[in-house]
Amino acid sequence: MKILSFLLISVIFLSGCLERNKSVTVKSKVPDGYRLIWSDEFNKDGIPNETFWSYEMGFVRNKELQWYQPQNAFIKDGLLVIEGRRELIPNPNFVADSHDWRKNREFAEYSSASIKTQNKFAFQYGILEVKARIDTSCGSWPAIWTLGVERRWPSNGEIDIMEFYLKDNKQCILANAAWGREPHTWDAIWDSSVLPFTYFLEKDPHWPEKFHIWKMEWTHNFIKIYLDDELLNEIDINSTTYPSGFNPFRQPHYILLNLAIGSNGGDPSESVFPLRYEIDYVRVFQRE
Repeated sequence: MKILSFLLISVIFLSGCLERNKSVTVKSKVPDGYRLIWSDEFNKDGIPNETFWSYEMGFVRNKELQWYQPQNAFIKDGLLVIEGRRELIPNPNFVADSHDWRKNREFAEYSSASIKTQNKFAFQYGILEVKARIDTSCGSWPAIWTLGVERRWPSNGEIDIMEFYLKDNKQCILANAAWGREPHTWDAIWDSSVLPFTYFLEKDPHWPEKFHIWKMEWTHNFIKIYLDDELLNEIDINSTTYPSGFNPFRQPHYILLNLAIGSNGGDPSESVFPLRYEIDYVRVFQRE
């Protein structure tokens, strides 16, 4: 009887540990007809796997407020955490009379991180699935997206599986694709789906407290973007071919995960910091 009691207590204890410890590897649920070709489950505490990820640095795009730096991305308890912080960082590229917004700011007042698989992993067609919990504070602009490996933006093609920011002064969740024109210009063509955040809150007032699954299904002919199995947008790839015959969505893409602050995200000055963007896993599947 003592042995049975000990075994029962051990089973209960281990079950509790598995429930609490997200670092325990869980077998991926593979969609029918697909196989898992790449994933990061973020199971090891520390820094993101350098075999998979590299970092964007400094002021990068959109006149955003944050200074991107590696130390704002870390793995703890089975989650990748991208943390937005309110802190003063001297700009080493500061030039007082510069017309470049990246140089004429003496300081950054916020920091965050942006990680990407560029030159480390790219894929063409399949299913990209990301389980994440986003920070919906004012000023927060988290994203899950991809860029094509060939050509400059926007001619290389951009797929936004998830963006959260302000449209018409209302918080929204977006699912987009963008591509360019020939000859190359910076004027992007957008196919966007914009849903007000209230749409999700009306269905679940606790939505911000929970993890959600964003998914992109990508074939030769279309891109479909889902949130918790709800279709948000479908892009017809047959309509995105350039006159030269090049199609930005018929080439490999790499993955980016980032938390921007300010710009489209809104004014963060009254928000409580740090902001936390948490990713449970990133998985890529392709057909058998």
